[in-house]
Amino acid sequence: MKYLIAGLGNIGPEYALTRHNVGFMALDRLAVQQGFTFKMERLAYVGDFKHKGKQIYCIKPTTYMNLSGNAINYWLQALKIPVENLLVICDDLALPFGKLRMKTKGSHGGQNGLRNIEEKLGTQNYNRLRFGIGSDFARGRQVDYVLKAFDEDEMIQLVDRLDRVDEIILNFCTIGVERTMNFYNE
Repeated sequence: MKYLIAGLGNIGPEYALTRHNVGFMALDRLAVQQGFTFKMERLAYVGDFKHKGKQIYCIKPTTYMNLSGNAINYWLQALKIPVENLLVICDDLALPFGKLRMKTKGSHGGQNGLRNIEEKLGTQNYNRLRFGIGSDFARGRQVDYVLKAFDEDEMIQLVDRLDRVDEIILNFCTIGVERTMNFYNE
């Protein structure tokens, strides 16, 4: 069985440690733990590994956050992976920092990457794991906040939270979305 894990973010060193790139960070951490590397392919950096008999493909779209659906739709079709075996990892302003929430469907909630995925897939019914980044910003400063690096206190906690995301990814692929949500939704 094959799975596609898409971590959302923006390419370029200026975005590397920003809140908006938590999806990229989670997959980079997973790559280190599972011993695979990413290589540039069509619309994304792509890497893969096997875990308990499952073939897991990971992508970091190079289309920038707001056009993530292009890469996800392409790779789902190219790899012949059903949408129910897709997991999208993204940041969420509505959740406190580090809080994780997995869902099987729902609205984009104002997250432009999810909005584009919904448009390209033609459905809201796909799995997503939202990583809380908090909302400590002044009115009208949302863009500055999401494109700002995590602060020192958050960075200390970030590794633990990314390890938790990686546990969720592996469980999603082995025990299924419902059981994973039961174990990990906070």
